Formats: sequence, structure tokens, C-alpha cells
Amino acid sequence: MTAPRSALVSLEDTPWYHCVCRCVRRAFLCGEDQFSGMNFDHRRGWIVERMQQLATLFAIDVAAYAVMSNHYHIVVRIDRERVLEWSLEEVLRRWTALFTGPLLVTRYLSASRAEMTQAEIAKVGELAEVYRERLHDLSWFMRTLNEHIARRANAEDGVKGRFWEGRFKSQALLDEGALLAAMAYVDLNPVRAGLAETPETSDYTSIQERVVGLPEETGSKTTRETATVKDPDTVLDGERLRPEAETQILPQAPLMPFDATARTPWAVPFAFDDYLELVDWTGRALREDKSGSIEAREPKLLARLSIDGKQFIGYSERLLKAFGTAVGAPASLTDLCARRQTKYLRGIRAARAVFVAKQAA
Repeated sequence: MTAPRSALVSLEDTPWYHCVCRCVRRAFLCGEDQFSGMNFDHRRGWIVERMQQLATLFAIDVAAYAVMSNHYHIVVRIDRERVLEWSLEEVLRRWTALFTGPLLVTRYLSASRAEMTQAEIAKVGELAEVYRERLHDLSWFMRTLNEHIARRANAEDGVKGRFWEGRFKSQALLDEGALLAAMAYVDLNPVRAGLAETPETSDYTSIQERVVGLPEETGSKTTRETATVKDPDTVLDGERLRPEAETQILPQAPLMPFDATARTPWAVPFAFDDYLELVDWTGRALREDKSGSIEAREPKLLARLSIDGKQFIGYSERLLKAFGTAVGAPASLTDLCARRQTKYLRGIRAARAVFVAKQAA
């Protein structure tokens, strides 16, 4: 039985999550369509652009991503503390950048606020608290991202219907080792699939963006390519998503920074050079024709986090299947079982293989 999202995403357990979303029937709707012969690679740029736009509005930061032809991966951190610091007006302005909002909210954000009654203002305050919760809700982030892309793609094709599978997959990343494994797994997706020679040549990935910058087609100039096609009204839980023609051009948030001291909560707790060394080392190991060039010396990040290098390479190809709804060291998974009041979590065998220090020879 599928677990409710509220049980899978708990900030008491961890703020870090790895999410995966696939196109319907796993069709190549963001790549080369074998049936029509058309190429939809530009939609991968839409996804990168939109996720980084949403990161400017939600209290959710992007640490890693990889957009493939029929699915995408994203690693995020949810920042509850940040959203609690926002004023009522800031919450409303962030929300109405995406959704039209009720008339009361529109009046509150205009010169008509002076004419509103105390009861109306109190109602706006109640709505703002609902929006505050949604602005650090992973499900709302993913739904808003996916709905926008689906509408643009359907408008471009002149069709209706589903673009994405109904439910995205999420994995809780319980500790630093799990975060490192998930980020490397995501950044190495194109290399693992044989679509790129090296991480830095992997298009539409966070590792490429960090090394060489964003591709030109992900810039704001593509924001209104499909605005000439009338968008249908889209309602999510009573909130009407703004049509493309009404949406302001939003800035794109940068990827999360790295912090070698691991003391900054809103940063990835590694040195970027160490992470780059690990991704390069793992990427070359994944290339069968390059196996002889892999250095015997393992990256120091593996030693710091007590990770078995050989097992790390093996599981870097099947992290999603080896683990279930959570990734972490054996102790982290055991603790999560106790909190969820479950007897078993898939991945304990993989955790014992990867996230346990190697025995001394």
C-alpha cells in the first residue's frame, strides 16, 4: 500500500529530499520522440528554469538536479525557519506571483486595504498562514512545477491530458552520507545512461551548471514561448494557477552553495572541490572503457563519511531501486523505523554495505 506523502516527508526526520518525476508511459516527451521524429529537448530547459524560479518563491532550495528525456531528478532542502520569518505581506506576494488568489487578498495588496473591515483583514491573515504552510510544502512545490510544464507542453502540442505520472517519488535523505550519495546519483544520470562522456558535458544537470553555467535556452527569454496559445484554467485545491500570459517573469534562484565547515544550514555540507573530485572519480568508474584509469586512492569525502568506495560506485547506479522511501546509514534507517512505527524499511542491506566504515585489513 502506498504511504501518504505526509508520512514520507517529515521535517522532524530531515529537511533533505530526493524526488523523481516521470512522463506518462515513460514517453520521451522531453527528448527525441521516436514516433513523430520531433525533438523536445528545449522542454528540459523549461524544467530547469521553472524549478529555479520556484526556488525564489518557496522556502525550498535546489542542491542538485538532472533533467532527462522522460524524467527528472531533483535534490532539495526545505527551510521551515526561513518561511516563519516572512511577514504576512511577503507571504501573500510570493503566493500571488503564482496563483491569482481570492479577491480579499488582491484588495489587501492594493490601495483598497484601507477600506477593508477588521473581519476581512482577519480572514486574509488566516489565508496567509495557509499559504505559509504551502510555501515550504514539497508536494506544492512539485505540483506547481509539474503543472506549469504540462500546460506549456500541451499548449505547444495542441493537446490535452496528462503529461506526468500522477505521483512523484520521494526519498528522505537522513544524513550527510545519504545526501552525498543522492547528489552524486543525480549528477551522474547522463553519464550512467551513456548520454555524456563526463559530468561537465552532461546537459541540464546541476554539475554542469556549477562548472560551466546554465545553457542559454534556460534563460528568461523562453518564458512566454507558448503564451500565444490560450491556457485552460488550472485549479489546485481551490487555487487558480496564473495563466502563462499573466505570469510575471520571475528571477531564477542559484543552486545551493557548498560549505566545507558544514556549519551553515542553508548550504550543502561539503567542500565543492571535494564533491567535484568524488563525482569525477565515480563517473570515470561508471565508464567501462575508462575503468583502467581509475585511481586507487579514493576521494577524501568517502573516508570522512565512512563510506565504502567500491560499494558506493556499485550503488551509484541503482540508488533509487536499492533504497525505498529513505536513504541513510543503518542507524538512521533504524531510528526512522521507530519514528514511523514500522518494522522494515527497504534499503537496510544496501545501507550496511555502503554507509559502514571498511574493516581494517
